[in-house]
Amino acid sequence: MKFALIPILLALTGGISPLCAQMAQKSDADSTAASDAAALPQQTYGRVEHGDYVSPTGLYRLKVPVLAGLGGTISDTPNVVTFDDDYTVHISIAAFPLARELKSDLETRGVQDFLLHFFDSIVMPDFISNFPGSTREPKVVFLPHVADGAVLLFSLHPGGSNFEARSTIFPKSPKEKVVAKRGNLCFIKYDHIFVISTELAERALERSTYSKTPEEEDAILHDRLINLVGKIEFSPQKPASPN
Repeated sequence: MKFALIPILLALTGGISPLCAQMAQKSDADSTAASDAAALPQQTYGRVEHGDYVSPTGLYRLKVPVLAGLGGTISDTPNVVTFDDDYTVHISIAAFPLARELKSDLETRGVQDFLLHFFDSIVMPDFISNFPGSTREPKVVFLPHVADGAVLLFSLHPGGSNFEARSTIFPKSPKEKVVAKRGNLCFIKYDHIFVISTELAERALERSTYSKTPEEEDAILHDRLINLVGKIEFSPQKPASPN
């Protein structure tokens, strides 16, 4: 009986071998990505697991969006992780617990007004402290179908570009600082306020050849942030075990 099965197994093997090859290639690619992510300079609050960054609380995870070979780094605190590389990536993901007083404010204001107030009163002062002269653009976009209601905001930061020192073909005057532009997506998930921010690297890298309109910039940042949030896997936090 065993010998009778051999032709069938050989036939199946012949048909499956291309699929096996594809699976092997995917496995190799995943393994390479995981090894590259593990090699990134990083702090120890969160962890890198199979190529994913996992937040310190386990609240979320996502595929590491930078590569060690491109100068990628990960730096984090208990609440914020920042991904950088030498070319186009500067992303930060912040997750702040929704404390009791904030919940009361949320109930009073509603999601849209609460997130706008939180950004203006908590996030912008921090930006201004690091980059004096930072401002929020007046445009506010409410995205009701993103994370059960998200607010998209744009901010400008004189001298606040992560790519200021990058070499460019068409540099500006050394005295002329780049005014960085960031898109900031704010939403609430599992009793945490998320603020995901990314810089429009082209402003610094293209310099004198840069010609995007504010509307085009907003559209680019919108798409990048929506694409990014779509890659994040969220998990509810488990209650702490009693001592």
